[in-house]
Amino acid sequence: MSDEVPDAVSEPTQGARRLRVIVADDQAAVREPLAAVLGLSEDIEVVAAAADGTEVLAAVAAGPVDVVLMDLRMPVMDGTEATRRLTEEHPEVAVVVLTTFADDDSILSALSAGARGYLTKNAGRQDIARAIRAAAAGQSVLDREVQARLLATVRTGPAAAPATSQPPQQALPGDITPREREVLALIGQGLPNRAIAQQLFISEATVKTHINNLFAKADIRDRADAVRRAIAAGLA
Repeated sequence: MSDEVPDAVSEPTQGARRLRVIVADDQAAVREPLAAVLGLSEDIEVVAAAADGTEVLAAVAAGPVDVVLMDLRMPVMDGTEATRRLTEEHPEVAVVVLTTFADDDSILSALSAGARGYLTKNAGRQDIARAIRAAAAGQSVLDREVQARLLATVRTGPAAAPATSQPPQQALPGDITPREREVLALIGQGLPNRAIAQQLFISEATVKTHINNLFAKADIRDRADAVRRAIAAGLA
């Protein structure tokens, strides 16, 4: 697990409201024990279990929900598409991916879709609980293996990329302002726009303006690309 989870969200806060969590996995043998074990945490309440992405969306619509613990490979609607739909339709709901897959395509697709955390199923209950708390607080947690894959992608490009692919730039364009650099650093830490606005004491609309300018100047495609660029520039 990442060592970047702040102490403030590493353990439950005395008297805090329980976090409402959905556990999504197509295998009942995984889904049901995981839901039962997470329910033992004093600050986590598993409000639903889902076998595919459509069930996730239905459970979130019935809400309220704080975090979805999402498997990626599920029938009907997979976890990546469900994450994308949640990001668009329910941006207040955080997604933490919990999967056996740690390949470049799975990681980048999930982060591009809006996942706030990415763990492999080697993670223990306490690690998963900490990731849920961090995601609910607007922070990002990546499994160490996932971090290593992202760093390798930044340095060499995706393993499956064609030989003609342009390698990621290490330096940022010279016309990026100090504030845009700050915004990129916070995106690299996994913060959503609202948390960035709070940290920089500016409005969300101003954050969006900085992001639009930053993406245009640095030719950044999406948020996952921004995370890679922040890492490459030494900002995250």
